[in-house]
Amino acid sequence: MTLGGKLLIVFAAFLAILVVVIVVAFRERTRGKTLADDDIAGQQAQDARVMAIIFGAIFGGMMLTLLVSWLVFF
Repeated sequence: MTLGGKLLIVFAAFLAILVVVIVVAFRERTRGKTLADDDIAGQQAQDARVMAIIFGAIFGGMMLTLLVSWLVFF
């Protein structure tokens, strides 16, 4: 497989991570509109879910960065 093909696969993985983050963020925003203003526990749980997916995506992006550097330089 050529370097271009490998990098295309990595780009597709990056897009998959991006799509997951966007879908979850919009889903949680929609759910958040149905929460009552005094439901502090529900709001905190929603924030925790959003932060978990964002930080998971950050770590996924770091792994993709390492993969790209390995593909390009080795």
